[in-house]
Amino acid sequence: MTQQLEKFIFQVEEGREGSDGRPSVGPVYRSVFAKDGFPEPIEGMDSCWDVFRMSVEKYPNNPMLGRREIVDGKPGKYVWQTYQEVYDIVIKLGNSLRSCGVEEQAKCGIYGANSPEWIISMEACNAHGLYCVPLYDTLGAGAVEFIITHSEVSIVFVEEKKISELFKTCPKATEYMKTVVSFGGVTREQKEAAETFGLVIYAWDEFLKLGEGKQFDLPIKKKSDICTIMYTSGTTGDPKGVMISNESIVTLIAGVIRLLKSANEALTVKDVYLSYLPLAHIFDRVIEECFIQHGAAIGFWRGDVKLLIEDLGELKPTIFCAVPRVLDRVYSGLQQKLAAGGFFKKFMFDSAFSFKYGHMKKGQSHVEASPLCDKLVFSKVKQGLGGNVRIILSGAAPLASHVESFLRVVACCHVLQGYGLTESCAGTFVSLPDRLDMLGTVGPPVPNVDIRLESVPEMEYDALASTPRGEICIRGKTLFSGYYKREDLTKEVLIDGWLHTGDVGEWQPNGSMKIIDRKKNIFKLSQGEYVAVENLENIYGEVQAVDSVWVYGNSFESFLIAVANPNQHILEKWAAENGVSGDYNALCQNAKAKEFILGELVKMGKEKKMKGFEIIKAVHLDPVPFDMERDLLTPTYKKKRPQLLKHYQSVIDEMYKTTNESLASRK
Repeated sequence: MTQQLEKFIFQVEEGREGSDGRPSVGPVYRSVFAKDGFPEPIEGMDSCWDVFRMSVEKYPNNPMLGRREIVDGKPGKYVWQTYQEVYDIVIKLGNSLRSCGVEEQAKCGIYGANSPEWIISMEACNAHGLYCVPLYDTLGAGAVEFIITHSEVSIVFVEEKKISELFKTCPKATEYMKTVVSFGGVTREQKEAAETFGLVIYAWDEFLKLGEGKQFDLPIKKKSDICTIMYTSGTTGDPKGVMISNESIVTLIAGVIRLLKSANEALTVKDVYLSYLPLAHIFDRVIEECFIQHGAAIGFWRGDVKLLIEDLGELKPTIFCAVPRVLDRVYSGLQQKLAAGGFFKKFMFDSAFSFKYGHMKKGQSHVEASPLCDKLVFSKVKQGLGGNVRIILSGAAPLASHVESFLRVVACCHVLQGYGLTESCAGTFVSLPDRLDMLGTVGPPVPNVDIRLESVPEMEYDALASTPRGEICIRGKTLFSGYYKREDLTKEVLIDGWLHTGDVGEWQPNGSMKIIDRKKNIFKLSQGEYVAVENLENIYGEVQAVDSVWVYGNSFESFLIAVANPNQHILEKWAAENGVSGDYNALCQNAKAKEFILGELVKMGKEKKMKGFEIIKAVHLDPVPFDMERDLLTPTYKKKRPQLLKHYQSVIDEMYKTTNESLASRK
């Protein structure tokens, strides 16, 4: 029997037609898991400090933070600190902070990759009512300097190897920054360098001794107090400081508890999490808060993406959070192994895949669909992720449908896709376990927000149409308290209590949301046609021969062009089959290879019934993936369009020149 469509939302307010130049808005919807009202935060949990403090009282001997022991230069097992042990260090650290004059509401920067010290520093801020200001590990010195001076950070906790990077912000940053604390040691040269900038620098153990023999009272924290200013990297302009209150985070935790219980996937003290996504990003921060609230264990990676799978194998996490780029790598790696395994292995795998997927389409859970295929064929994939993963949660950017469906079958666990912004304290939508009809969507709303769509007339999106489409707007207590020192920008996005996300969504019949476009990424071609570029990139991104694609057009030209990162395995396979020689870099320069990739993109465009002006006319192949090093992506892997244009300007000019000449010669 086919899976019956179920409504996972219910209406709480009517939609209304537009008036006085304001666009129409669709009805307001809420998760069915909030039928009897939104879940209330846990009694006595008013702040992030309470989240931690209450878990220490309840689970003092549970392992909390773990890292791999390095023995003779080789990584060994995970070594753990208990909740009580972490608490004792946090109290010491807080006393040291206060003894060097850091008072309530002071701004405290944290700079570096995820580590136990990162969390300990954050909890010391929570204890003493300081504003924790994460400094993106992946941002350059320019953005770090901006954040320190803009938020007036007076003390920075920093990973040992980032100290030299931090010093690049001097002398400008020293207008506010007075103290630096290393997560590890400090060299004599670093002490001397700090002195020349008028800074005091401490090694971690040295700083902990400052508060010895002193005991400072912890201030009373209110729900409305700001606990963190999280700077979003932004695709244009300076980073924006998103002020997040205690209430946002404790409200979100209550919603996650309700959601997971309703889906029979509640977190427990036995859960284990691998911390590798940046803690400076809201997605990882709130997940770790949820784990802390449950008295669960958090193990840290070694900071190298090439060693991530090895860390996974050692830690054996139960929940694995990822951004699509990580899951794309997992997918590509599995595809390459299959291709190298020979005909029989691939035939076995494909047969098992079709059999299990077929049963899942009929409504069976991933566990029921084919236990035999799981045991004989897919268990190796599960073991590759450590063997204990029960949920993979993808967020921060859209996950390609072919990757999501593949992983849902072969990873032997739930694969869920979520959506949220820093401004909405991360989780706002999340798909539900074993719902194949939610494939390619971000699922229904979490049970602590209201959602409505607002029409975007200039893009022909109508929130009141039979298939409602429009800008996603969010209301609820998880929303941010405004942009720090930028009331003008706050007023632009926060209107009458509704956060305007800038993302265009489409309600699905089952109450899940599909992200289809971005409101601002729209431009006009020379013939007057509007192009919604993000929507096109989502469609072209389904082409298996490309890993990533950036589509470009402007009002002086009548057609679109693109820069693509080809899938190396597929391109090399095509070259071998078609007698085209050369390594991967050479293939990307090859005219026939460009023709092949362009053909695949055009085929997808026609399959999806794109309009003529939406079909790409020329493509440039870049063997180097779009990256943060060249400033082409934000830390959450969103494309920085102005920077992409600047980087590829000469390539674009050449593509337009040759394509226009070619079109003219045909006339």
